[in-house]
Amino acid sequence: MYDINRVESSVTQGDIKISAKDVQVYYGDKHAIKDVNVEILDKTVTAFIGPSGCGKSTFLRCINRMNDTIPICRVEGRIALEGEDIYDKRVDPVQLRAKVGMVFQKPNPFPKSIYDNVAYGPRIHGLARNRAELDEIVEKSLRGAALWNEVKDRLAEPGTGLSGGQQQRLCIARAVATAPEVLLMDEPCSALDPIATSQVEDLIDQLRADFSVVIVTHSMQQAARVSQKTAFFHLGNLVEYGSTDDIFTKPQDSRTEAYISGRIG
Repeated sequence: MYDINRVESSVTQGDIKISAKDVQVYYGDKHAIKDVNVEILDKTVTAFIGPSGCGKSTFLRCINRMNDTIPICRVEGRIALEGEDIYDKRVDPVQLRAKVGMVFQKPNPFPKSIYDNVAYGPRIHGLARNRAELDEIVEKSLRGAALWNEVKDRLAEPGTGLSGGQQQRLCIARAVATAPEVLLMDEPCSALDPIATSQVEDLIDQLRADFSVVIVTHSMQQAARVSQKTAFFHLGNLVEYGSTDDIFTKPQDSRTEAYISGRIG
């Protein structure tokens, strides 16, 4: 099996975690993503913003090959994780998704116990040699998702019995349990109330100490609160990418300025 961890010695990475070059995405004859070039940094929260249907979620799904599950979808160009092309035929998508975790828009805990939700990934990837190691991973992951203190006495109860905000943090715990390098989040707060949203945003800020976090959000206020880098997509194009402060206060492209100011969207 191809080793996604192997880094070519000729590639100088610096702080770059993911690099995309000339990425095109097609759904049948529809050209959904056009000529995307971007470098996403490690230990940074990067926000993808833009109007509905602009391609931000489509591009996010390219980063862990979730689009492979759509028969009519075709991805061209190069996306690399630490210098390695993730679309190389030798890359196992299942192993890639252990390295590039994903949290979806709607909380989707498995119909299992809280413990088994978190233990699922480590079990299938063989990350624990025994129950004690698995217990340690589950506790560490739940602590990392700021959920341990709320559920430590009810680990055998169904994950579906938690509140919406707790379910989303459980899904984050499940995603980090495989010790990924990148964490993708597709509008993770859109189904949550303001209090749960605040809790998840605080968690995202903590997670960037250990991960490269990429978040798609329809909320410009959320992007401004949680991210250090922002990419603005429009009609399938990556229009502008830079520091979040610069994107929101002094955008270079008129389309970005029009979106930020509410004239398009």
